[in-house]
Amino acid sequence: MRKSLKYLIIFFVFMFCLALLSGCVPGDGRNSTEDPAGFFWGIWHGWVAPISLIIGFFNREIRVYEINNSGWWYDLGFYIAVISGFGGISFFRRKKAKRD
Repeated sequence: MRKSLKYLIIFFVFMFCLALLSGCVPGDGRNSTEDPAGFFWGIWHGWVAPISLIIGFFNREIRVYEINNSGWWYDLGFYIAVISGFGGISFFRRKKAKRD
C-alpha cells in the first residue's frame, strides 16, 4: 500500500509540474510585434521545448519557437537553454570513477 501511495504522489507532482511548465509555451498569445519575446523568454522557451512539441501535436497554434521575438538575443537564450537542458551542461552526468 505504501509503495502505490508513493507512485501516486509522484504522478500528481509530475502532472502539476507539467501543467505549470506548459503555462508559458511559445505561441500562447503573450508576445506580439509590439512586445516581442526577449532573451529570458528565449531561455524559458528552450527549457519547455519538449513540452511545447508534445502540445503542438494537439494544438496547431503552439510552437516550439516564438515567432514574435526580439531576434538574435531570443535565439541566444533559446539555444543556451536547449543545449544546457539536453546534456551539454548536465548536472546529472555520471562522474568517471577515479582509478588509482
